[in-house]
Amino acid sequence: MNELYPVFLKVHQLETLLVGAGNVGLEKLTFLLKSSPNAKVTIVSKDFLKEIVTIAKDNSNIKMVQDAYNDEYLNEKHLVIAATDDKEVNKKVYHDAKKCYLLVNVADTPEYCDFYLGGIVTKGNIKIGISTNGKSPTTAKRLRQLFEEIIPDDINEMVENINKYRDTLKGDFEEKVDALNKLTVGLMKKNKE
Repeated sequence: MNELYPVFLKVHQLETLLVGAGNVGLEKLTFLLKSSPNAKVTIVSKDFLKEIVTIAKDNSNIKMVQDAYNDEYLNEKHLVIAATDDKEVNKKVYHDAKKCYLLVNVADTPEYCDFYLGGIVTKGNIKIGISTNGKSPTTAKRLRQLFEEIIPDDINEMVENINKYRDTLKGDFEEKVDALNKLTVGLMKKNKE
């Protein structure tokens, strides 16, 4: 059973710690920045891939700390991603983060994850998160590709227009929801044709 609760985080307003700056760290950082280019990330690692250094040089929200992990780096953080190639270090990050009541993701170790970095489809203001409950990232990737293909490119225009229309509606909450439901059902049918 999938008991995950989907949520969209404003990571540009949160402090994220990424432990590890190898290939897995690069993958996690790239994924995070693709969806949230202004994410605030502190990366702690003994060594850094050139690609991570290049990304950090072009992004003032990324701070690189060349050091071995220690629990002091958890101070003033909201989210933690452990992405080293040392399973013991990753486990330590997890246990230290849990003591601080922080949300943590340990790469490729679902039992040490409070959250997953699933597939994401973005078309303007529309963002769809896809999760396979940590079972098959490849399936999430294929679903992402499918949704990117079938969601019309002009969907953002529809969202903007509905937002403007919503501001003109009168009545109580139920009446507004009913009016918006009728409008969006009609628009969706029209898009299918």
